[in-house]
Amino acid sequence: MKKVPMRTCVVTREVKPKKELIRICATKDNVVSVDLTGKAHGRGAYIHLSKDVILKAKKDKSLDKRLNVKVPDYIYEELLKLL
Repeated sequence: MKKVPMRTCVVTREVKPKKELIRICATKDNVVSVDLTGKAHGRGAYIHLSKDVILKAKKDKSLDKRLNVKVPDYIYEELLKLL
């Protein structure tokens, strides 16, 4: 049996398999992007792909706090498009 990597959603604090969550990545240059591969360099934060969770993350600035950088609005729009 293969070990399944688990990650925690920064908004809901639920622990889920890595493949069920989306990774948001911030590089040293403070460039924020949606990391669909899960392998990009930089600090990462995982979020559950649900409209309620994405809107709550934007309102509470959960990703900003976790990544130590201001997350631009287009990142949230990109996440909503992935739904």
